Amino acid sequence: MGGVLVAHQPAYLPWPGYFSRLADADELVLLDHVQFSERGWQNRNYIRGNPEPVRMTVPVRRRFGQSIADTQVADGVWAGRHWRSLGQAYGRSPYWPEHREALEAVYRTSWTQLAHLNEALLRLLLDALGLPVPMVRTSDLPPEGRQTDMLINLCRQRGATRLRVGTGALAYLDHRLLAEHAITVEVATYSHPLYGSAPGWRPGLSALDLLLHEGPNALSVLRAGARTETKASA
Repeated sequence: MGGVLVAHQPAYLPWPGYFSRLADADELVLLDHVQFSERGWQNRNYIRGNPEPVRMTVPVRRRFGQSIADTQVADGVWAGRHWRSLGQAYGRSPYWPEHREALEAVYRTSWTQLAHLNEALLRLLLDALGLPVPMVRTSDLPPEGRQTDMLINLCRQRGATRLRVGTGALAYLDHRLLAEHAITVEVATYSHPLYGSAPGWRPGLSALDLLLHEGPNALSVLRAGARTETKASA
């Protein structure tokens, strides 16, 4: 395929920064083979509240050391609660009518695997934001190695020459090794622009908030806050 690869864990209703690094990307690799983190964002995120943001958490069955791909949704009660919370938060938002049906279809589905739920919401948001980026799961590949070795192998498998990462990856990436494999590292950061005039906005809300308030302008807001810098090899 060539071009830019972004590797990220499948998150639940992720914030705009997640999507900003996908602008102009050629493929999103969902790292669902890695261990599920109870402190991560794989099964929770925030939507708008008044006055404070509302945290929505998908209950999961926990087993020590389980991967994201193997993490199961615990029950079906959560979906109705989340759907009602979304309606309360965004029922009067200007673009709720446009996206309500597609969102409701996701929340009316009986999900067993957390990763599949997250993937469905990611696809919905990517398409609605105008970012039709292809996705592939690492559990279907699967990749070899860990950390830098894993990312190098992913780039080689997918034919990518540029790897776009967040600042958190800088702590473990071996830039010399990546350079030896002719892989350019792009470091993506995101500064959250203020948008809309409705009360309750806070930085870090789900990208769904941006979509439902800004509609066709949401992608411009994403791009306005995104910065990408090429990292020189050590």
